[in-house]
Amino acid sequence: MSRPSVKLALIDLSGTLHVDDQPTEGAVDALKRLRAHGVKVKFVTNTTKESVGSLFARLCKIGFELEREEIYGSLAAAAEYVRKNKLNPYYLLTDDARTDMPPNDPTRPTDSVVVGLAPERFSYEHMNEAFRVLRQKRDVQLVAIHEGRYYKAKDGIALGPGCFVKGLEYSSGVATVCIGKPNEYFFRSALPEGVAVEECVMIGDDPNDDCLGAMSIGMKGYLVETGKYQPEMYSKENRPAVSGIFATFRDVVQHIVSGGQ
Repeated sequence: MSRPSVKLALIDLSGTLHVDDQPTEGAVDALKRLRAHGVKVKFVTNTTKESVGSLFARLCKIGFELEREEIYGSLAAAAEYVRKNKLNPYYLLTDDARTDMPPNDPTRPTDSVVVGLAPERFSYEHMNEAFRVLRQKRDVQLVAIHEGRYYKAKDGIALGPGCFVKGLEYSSGVATVCIGKPNEYFFRSALPEGVAVEECVMIGDDPNDDCLGAMSIGMKGYLVETGKYQPEMYSKENRPAVSGIFATFRDVVQHIVSGGQ
């Protein structure tokens, strides 16, 4: 049986469509071309440094045409997890990202720690406060919005929140609940009704969190070389076993619209 044509593309943002305030080569026009080909899009991101509103404004400013509702991020998924589980967390988040999360209840004890990418919060003072929350009783939760090892910034590769999450896990003995990519729940919750995983592709710059995570539930996973993926770190024998590796997002779009599998 032949594989259905692509109906939906899940597209990573940082490192795939843009790096900081610079679109990747040809990405703005390629996105328009993908839409014109009849492929629906949803932007799925582990970005936790800024709120959805700030991220949307940034993308519009640098030339992308999209709706705010098309952005589905691990920050929103984490906010829903906090609400659903009625948590009252200590947040290791930027002030901007914090605006997307439920407020703290000062009348209740802190019962969890939520960690995102927040460089200014990763000091000994803040990390030790988070550790103390996790050590205060047995039924606390350590929630990682994602566990990225690193990401691509305009001045090069930068450290992600993963090592700070693992440090808290190691010292406190509390197992981590990971919300964002490559969590299967995150990918499935991003799909609209009526679209099967076999009709979707994931396009991103992280071999594991983007591509292999999506492939584990039956999607194609296309990897781009404009972000954190560093092809020079791999030999021909140990390259990531993804559905395809492309120089840029524009090249992936060309592959899709030309009927490539």
